[in-house]
Amino acid sequence: MNLGLNGDEVKVVPYTEEWNDEFLKIKKEIHENTNISKNRIEHIGSTAIKNMMAKPILDILVAVDDILNVDNSVIKGLKTIGFLRLKVERPNEIVFAKFTDNTYLVKTHFIHLVEYEKELWKNFIFFRDYLNDNEHARNEYLDIKLDYFKKQTSGINAYTKYKEAFVKNIFSKRISNK
Repeated sequence: MNLGLNGDEVKVVPYTEEWNDEFLKIKKEIHENTNISKNRIEHIGSTAIKNMMAKPILDILVAVDDILNVDNSVIKGLKTIGFLRLKVERPNEIVFAKFTDNTYLVKTHFIHLVEYEKELWKNFIFFRDYLNDNEHARNEYLDIKLDYFKKQTSGINAYTKYKEAFVKNIFSKRISNK
């Protein structure tokens, strides 16, 4: 299994069950090194959606009680297993990445640290579950991804923005289903 993207590189690769195997391995490491409950560690993003082409980077959702007061042992535990905190500013979220080596050029995994059962947690889980349960939405999302590559092949921020309306539309379905 080849995981990783270099810098601003963007590509998608065919789905593989190996992504789930890797997630289970990392979930165990996170739990053992941070004492975060297993029910607060979830596989999210396109690598968690069956048969979805995805960037070869594993996205992992990890929850704490209070994002403003994260226990230092959690950060140290994540660092022990190779996850470094990124200088990414997002409301209610701390982002960590794992790299292939000490050059820190190729990212292989992301951890999205959020508050348990709050809006971000619920949105990420809902998006994954909705696409896994809805073939039409899954195909629509894939079409959007592939359409991006007809226009350009780099720019992770542009790629994310290109998909943003679709993602927000799915999030809104969670809110309207309450």
